[in-house]
Amino acid sequence: MNRRPPIQFCSACGHPVELRIPPGDNRERHVCTHCGTIHYQNPRNVLGTVPVWGDQVLLCKRAIEPRLGYWTLPAGFMEIGETTSQAAARETLEEAGAIVDVGALFSLLNVPHVNQVHIFYLAQMREPQFAAGEESLEVALFSEDEIPWDDIAFPTVAKTLRYFFEDRRAGAFGVHLETSTPDAAVPGAPVPSLPVHTAHTEDILTPMLRV
Repeated sequence: MNRRPPIQFCSACGHPVELRIPPGDNRERHVCTHCGTIHYQNPRNVLGTVPVWGDQVLLCKRAIEPRLGYWTLPAGFMEIGETTSQAAARETLEEAGAIVDVGALFSLLNVPHVNQVHIFYLAQMREPQFAAGEESLEVALFSEDEIPWDDIAFPTVAKTLRYFFEDRRAGAFGVHLETSTPDAAVPGAPVPSLPVHTAHTEDILTPMLRV
């Protein structure tokens, strides 16, 4: 998950672009030297789930770089035309072969040093059925004491998993908001949680709290 390379050529006319502050703006943008098209670069949203079956969480072993061979929650970039929950469900199906009912927003982690926002939803698996997709080497269910903490792919995933198990022990799930830095420790310091109160959320979370 690296920074995107700088824009060099205009996607509208193919001429070179240069960094300058457009009229009415307050920061540098890539502006075409020929047609004047302004090319905005915005953060990318990475959507995923914490898929639960009984007292276990579903994880995927990555088949691609970065972090090939490390374990992660199913997640990936949001597509045009999707809602955040639709993207989370799609990525779970594509990477883990699991159909889930997406519940409440659980963690939102800003990762400004790679221009990304990582968003995870709680999700209940409909059946204990799963299979590795093209971007996964292996998919497996883990109880808390089985989580391969030393082999988790990304700090945001480790933090989300730790928050999940902490909230489950406490008997209430919140929404966890945090900003990650390049040298952030795993799992990172806890942050205040916002209570979640919706009927749909209760339907999804009740089985998770019973384990």
